[in-house]
Amino acid sequence: MRFGILGPLDIRTDDGTPVDPGGPRPRALLTLLLLGAGRAVSAQRLAEGLYGAEPPAGAANALQSQVSRLRRRLAPHAGIEATATGYRIAVAPDTVDVYQFETRSAAGRAALAAGDHRNAATRLREALALWRGPALPDLPDAHAEAARLDELRLAAVQDRIEADLALGEGSGLVAEVRTLLAAHPLSERLYGQLMRALHASGRPAEALTVFEEARRTLADQLGADPSPELSALHLELLRGTEPERPGLPGQLTRFVGREPELARIAELLAGSRLVTLTGPGGAGKTRLAVEAATRIEAARTGRAARAGDGVCFVELAPLGDGSQIPYAVLTGLGVREGLRSPAADTTDRLLAALEERELLLVLDNCEHLVEAAARIAALLLASCPGVRILATSRESLNITGEVLVPVPPLPPEPAERLFLDRARAVRPGFDGHARVPHICAALDGLPLAIELAAARLRTLTPDELADRLDDRFRLLSRGDRSKAPRHRTLRAVVEWSWDLLDEEERELASRLTVFSGGATLAAVEAVCGLPYPEDLLASLVEKSFLEVSEGRYRMLETIRAFAAEDLPDPGGLRDAHAGYFLRLAEEAEPKLRGGGQLPWLERLSAEHGNLDAALRHLVRHGPEDALRLMAVLSCFWRLRGLHGEQVTSARELLAAVGDAPPPGLTEEYVLCAINVLLGDGDHAAGGGAGGDEELVARVDALLAAHDGPLRLPYILMLWSLAVGPRPASNEQALALAGDDPWARALLDVGLGFQEYYTGRPRKAEECFTQALAGFRATGDRWGMANCLDPLGMFAHARGDSRRALELLDEGLAYMRDLAAPEETSDLLRSRGTVLLHQGDAQGAEAHFERALTLARSAGLPDKVAGARRQIGDAARLSGDTARARVHYENALQECAANWFSVGETVRIFIGLGRTAAAEGCAEEARDWFRQATELAVEGPGAFKLAETADALASVADTAERAAVLLGAATALRGARAEADPDVIRTDNDVRAKLSPDAYDQAFERGRRLGSAAVSER
Repeated sequence: MRFGILGPLDIRTDDGTPVDPGGPRPRALLTLLLLGAGRAVSAQRLAEGLYGAEPPAGAANALQSQVSRLRRRLAPHAGIEATATGYRIAVAPDTVDVYQFETRSAAGRAALAAGDHRNAATRLREALALWRGPALPDLPDAHAEAARLDELRLAAVQDRIEADLALGEGSGLVAEVRTLLAAHPLSERLYGQLMRALHASGRPAEALTVFEEARRTLADQLGADPSPELSALHLELLRGTEPERPGLPGQLTRFVGREPELARIAELLAGSRLVTLTGPGGAGKTRLAVEAATRIEAARTGRAARAGDGVCFVELAPLGDGSQIPYAVLTGLGVREGLRSPAADTTDRLLAALEERELLLVLDNCEHLVEAAARIAALLLASCPGVRILATSRESLNITGEVLVPVPPLPPEPAERLFLDRARAVRPGFDGHARVPHICAALDGLPLAIELAAARLRTLTPDELADRLDDRFRLLSRGDRSKAPRHRTLRAVVEWSWDLLDEEERELASRLTVFSGGATLAAVEAVCGLPYPEDLLASLVEKSFLEVSEGRYRMLETIRAFAAEDLPDPGGLRDAHAGYFLRLAEEAEPKLRGGGQLPWLERLSAEHGNLDAALRHLVRHGPEDALRLMAVLSCFWRLRGLHGEQVTSARELLAAVGDAPPPGLTEEYVLCAINVLLGDGDHAAGGGAGGDEELVARVDALLAAHDGPLRLPYILMLWSLAVGPRPASNEQALALAGDDPWARALLDVGLGFQEYYTGRPRKAEECFTQALAGFRATGDRWGMANCLDPLGMFAHARGDSRRALELLDEGLAYMRDLAAPEETSDLLRSRGTVLLHQGDAQGAEAHFERALTLARSAGLPDKVAGARRQIGDAARLSGDTARARVHYENALQECAANWFSVGETVRIFIGLGRTAAAEGCAEEARDWFRQATELAVEGPGAFKLAETADALASVADTAERAAVLLGAATALRGARAEADPDVIRTDNDVRAKLSPDAYDQAFERGRRLGSAAVSER
């Protein structure tokens, strides 16, 4: 059906048959619905439109009745749908004359701005022909909307007159413009058009008289003078000069960022004659070209130049035919139609106009006419040696001599500056928000999207804006009304590019949306089901729909969201996607435990988004395959510090599978449970508060019943991390490890920590040394680094700090290769400890700060707590107890609810106690040390008790009591603390107060007590 409301309501079927909607109320109701065609109109708006601002009682029921009657009248040609808030008429907006008028008049206005006057005049006449009388006569109270439409109609008439004037038809316009001025006597634009029409008609004196008439009218009614533009026209007519060619478009807002691109453009144009800016829609190519040209023009100012030289800007987007390009360039140059014989070829005229000029020609938006634009550009460059061209296009012109400047999305910092700049225009005083970086990243750093989003802060909060970005095309649908429709909204910009693709390109682009974070050529071939897609991929890259880097094809998230709307068979594609990445992960898993682990780690890291997407799909649609995928990725997640991200998926998967593993998937089930237990403080294990004891017991039982060695031996490591040291027999551990060298080395690591916890450092060092040899044999950098860390600290404890630093530096080198944040953080903290004990507090603190940054980025609260506590240690040992106390208290807040945070909490309590003691508060120090001791008694092993005994010795009531505590600490630790400055200071103080014999006797008594405590534990 076709609907007309620009005049009396007119409804016709496609064959022209009129449809009667009924009396005044149905006609008013239908008009209101048509004004909102394509979207819902609220019941309140409809009731107010029908019954006024204060609808009578029962208006809601009356509205329902009116809607029902109108439905029957329109059936079967159109329907009216009820929505949550009102009603929506189920017709396409382009069937309503208002929509057609706005679209065609906007297209005419854009063509006019581009200098395509014939096209502009045609479009504007088509738009104005839709009017059949006053707007909205069936809505007599809709004054605001009718006034808006009347203003648009007047603007379209004026634009059409502008186009006609440019086409030399001024003589036929005088009467029309005088009639319009009688109705709108304050319109300076109409005065200007009348002056130009009279001048073109050979009546210059009358034109000057019109200016005087305008001056008097404006002064009498507004108390104002004519605008600078009207005054300039008056002066031009007085002098009889020709108008200058249009200059560069003015920048209405501050230009932000793009300094590297601007520098490259300037450098290239100094030596190349054709530079093309390429990039996706909304990347800001036009703004960048205008800014670059403006700077070039500014640099030229003041130098001697011939008339006609400089910069010329030509907008090609409004053109529908490549043959119009020469005429558009001539118009941009200010060359009038009548300067040469009408029979002369337009291209010849263009070449003649440019053959002697030194000119930078900016050709904007070439993509839809790329072949014609390339031909014209090649011809101009070959025939006009003084011409250089700066083009913008979503694909290259692909001609000899062309140099490309890709215009990528904005990096984070300038993207955020752009957002803040535009946000302050609608919300003065806006100082930013924590979610601004997320908003800019979610919008791919596309300037257009960022500007549209910032404008939304007029009515939304930053949180509301960020939460609604999943529906970005609806959200970012209110753009600059002065822009052409294709550049006004985010959807329109992407749709403009989409329509330029052929059917095969659109199909592949839609299929590529199944990937998250990009894809390799092999993945595209396997998942998309299209043989030999190289040419199509290259075409999509050339048209700025894809980016390619190091063999990976990536789609901007905004383009991906649009292309996904046409995704064929999404279920089948996601199955194929998940299957491909499951196979990839299974291939990678054994190779992560040896010398070849680095390239496989990089490969899995590159596919992190795809692996996550595959896991989410399988959790819902293939739980057994999801168990397999989660299992083979668990080691990778640990190495890359990503395990915390998987807790939600692990819980969902465990719930889907149930309380027992599927046949043949016991190890996979165990690893799923471990990923649940390795969660954050809200869902952590380890026998303490918050742990899932039933799940821990279930996994213990499954491992105890396991027959033979593990296929996935890193279960041993992850299980100990999840629940802490377990009272399991060495025989069971050996059976689970089997003969696999990597698993045996890992078992030795576990045994080393077990010996360490129980106060046998020499035996622990032997285990770690043996594990290091095993990992060296396999080439596993992760394993070697995890042995070198404790071995370095054993060397330091013996007083060999030089050897300690050598071992720790070797471990850090391996971790730099692996980019494993958790282990790198641990090694940095160990190295910092050595430096601190050597007296280098500044160097130590720098290590602790780096460790803190890594731990925070990886989401490891216990490691964050440890690094903060060690910064506190460095401050305290430097004498800054106030700063130390702040760091200790912050560390205490970071401690997570897991077993290894118990030991960290003990050390924080000790740090607070030593701080109190340094400030002369001995009783407060004793209280902190008592709390540390009570907590250490609950934890695994005896080594934390040794630290509390050392601390209590520092505030003991008598020197003899202090010596007993030092002896107990040595027994609990299994060795003296040769390097700890706090312990050394206490020991020296005690020895100064006791005779050697008295010290030795008290120390030995304490050592026997400590040994007994170790035996009991």
